[in-house]
Amino acid sequence: MAAAGTGYRRERALALRNSSSALYNNLTVLCPPARPPRAFGAVHGTTLSLLGPEGPPRQLPARGGGSALSTPLLTQAAWCELPARVLLVLTSQRGVQMYEADGSTLVFWHALDVPEHPAAHSVFARGISAAGERFICVGTSSGAVLVFDIPPKGTNVTLSEVLEQHRDPVTDIAAEQGQAPEAAGDLVTADDSGTLCLWSTGEEFTLLGRIPGSGCTCSSVTLWNGIVAAGYGNGQIRLWEAGTGQLRAQVSAHARWIYALDLAPLTGKLLSGAEDSFVHVWKLSRDPDTDDVEIRHCHAECVTDTQVCGARFCDPAGDTFAVTGYDLSEILCYGPA
Repeated sequence: MAAAGTGYRRERALALRNSSSALYNNLTVLCPPARPPRAFGAVHGTTLSLLGPEGPPRQLPARGGGSALSTPLLTQAAWCELPARVLLVLTSQRGVQMYEADGSTLVFWHALDVPEHPAAHSVFARGISAAGERFICVGTSSGAVLVFDIPPKGTNVTLSEVLEQHRDPVTDIAAEQGQAPEAAGDLVTADDSGTLCLWSTGEEFTLLGRIPGSGCTCSSVTLWNGIVAAGYGNGQIRLWEAGTGQLRAQVSAHARWIYALDLAPLTGKLLSGAEDSFVHVWKLSRDPDTDDVEIRHCHAECVTDTQVCGARFCDPAGDTFAVTGYDLSEILCYGPA
């Protein structure tokens, strides 16, 4: 908890080959427990820039285009850490790509149903999360959530289920990172209308609850100890009870659209980044006597003249974090002051 009391300071900048696109949650960090981050990734247009511990940045292109002119745009990338393996998942306007963790080997490709004569609404996948012991969930522009069953090794990935509760494009998906209370879901999905769906994962996924949207996009969600933290286009962070769907707290966190939230599972620290150039660190907790959900502000960091589009903690305690910004050709890393 040292960082919460003393704040953070910028430690270094990691150069990207290209700038980051203005996409929700446009930063992924591979963090082995109790070790420094192993790799960073940020999307630029049709490629993912990968920064490993050694060597120059690498590029992973989107698949599914017939020519250079028709290469689809990527919408997100995330490392999904399951007990048996770690996969790097990319989503695009054409489908879902899954790689081994270092990006060297394509494990699986799932093509979206793209109409021959596209309608007014574009087709894409967006929202990525590991779920349960062996599943990876990916959202789509139709509102469907694809559930992939991941084998411990090899390429025999299967589409095991399609969850169809959202009526608007999925924006983000998050799995429980703490201990889910009894009867609370361990997966939350969010969409463009602000609707949240709470699920119990397993051989079959069960819808436990639905929190109706208010017409304001929910761009990013996290789930910790039965608390859903959701970031919205109006700059608010709302805390919901995962078991009941009850609103427990609401904070006017940013002056503009929130693009990214992240959570440190060991401490309950919450990281938020937005168009207003600010990154904030918060602390979530439950009062053991009243069971009230509390949120406390710990730190504010201004990334001058930068529309923040990605923000991730780099360790499970939340003592370090990294930030990307639209049109910024580097990843900014922060540590304890």
